[in-house]
This record gives sequence, structure tokens and C-alpha cells, in this order.
Amino acid sequence: MPSPIARTLQGPDERVLAGDIRALRKARGLTLAEIGLKLGRSVGWVSQVERGLSTPSLSDLRAFAELFGVPISLFFSHDVPVESERGVVVRAGRRRTLGTSESGLVEELLSPDLGGSFEMVRSVFAPGAELKTEARRPTEEAGYVASGLFDIEISGVWHRLGEGDSFRFEGKPYRWRNPGTEPAVVIWVVAPPVY
Repeated sequence: MPSPIARTLQGPDERVLAGDIRALRKARGLTLAEIGLKLGRSVGWVSQVERGLSTPSLSDLRAFAELFGVPISLFFSHDVPVESERGVVVRAGRRRTLGTSESGLVEELLSPDLGGSFEMVRSVFAPGAELKTEARRPTEEAGYVASGLFDIEISGVWHRLGEGDSFRFEGKPYRWRNPGTEPAVVIWVVAPPVY
């Protein structure tokens, strides 16, 4: 009997997984050989995973998640009830959730997959949550504050944003915090995809 993980990743879901792994590898500028070396696997196996020809085990998925710095939950797509919507539409109740409420940040992937030139994420920042250490990614990023208060520091300058405000930056160091008493909801666009 196939394992539950193998059943989960058969067919269209396996193609989504393959595309996500390929997109994450490319976004991080890694070659198949580098991934194989870091995972202790052959280049051929990594290539087969990226083409949807081999199904990684749960421990392989954990290794990919650790290598790419993403939560393992990213690799589990939700069912798409209408096949014509796969890769095109993400219904509100079927988003992939990233993060936990304990971290103060819960994100949902609004993009159907990571195969495009950008990703769109709905980020919910708990009151008082903050990124204390500067982050910097080789990406262009933009955000729209859907609700709440949201502070973002870009290259050492803090900006207080409220509902309806937006921002954009590219390759600059940034930090964030929610100074309010209510959750802040930000729609975040990142190019290329990093989740």
C-alpha cells in the first residue's frame, strides 16, 4: 500500500510540488548539482523530483524545507475541486498556510503556485509582532495594507502605514512591526517567489 504522502502527491498535486521545488531552487540561484550535494541525493533524483517523475518522501520534503528556509506546509497543496481552476484560481478556504500564530505572523499563499515570476501572499501580523533583525532578500517587494496599522523600516527609515497605504522596495534591508492593538493584514507581492 502506498504511503499517505505518496498518495497526497500523485497527479496534479505532484506537478504543483515539482514546480514549487524548481521555483525555490531557481529563486535561490542553486543548481541541481548543489541541491543534490546538500541533500545527499543524486542530480538525477533531484531532476526527477522537479519534473514530477519521483515523489519525495516526508523526510525528503523536510530536507527541502530546511534547505530553502520555508515551512514544510508549503509543499502540501490543497485540493482544487474544479480541475480548470488548478494553477489559475485560489479559493479563499483553500489557501496554503505558512507560519503559525505563535510567531506573530501567519501567511497564506494567494498565488496558485510558485512557478510564476512573482508570488502574492496575505500576511496577518499579530498586535505587537515584529521582525527584530533586519532581513534582506534579492527580490523586489510591494505591499498593500488591507487593514490595521503596519510599520516597515526600509534601509533604516521607518514608515507608519494604515489601511489603504502601500509600499515597494528592491533588495534593501527591512524590518516590520505591528504597533496597533488589532491584527494588521498586508497583501505582499514578491518577485521572484521566495516561499
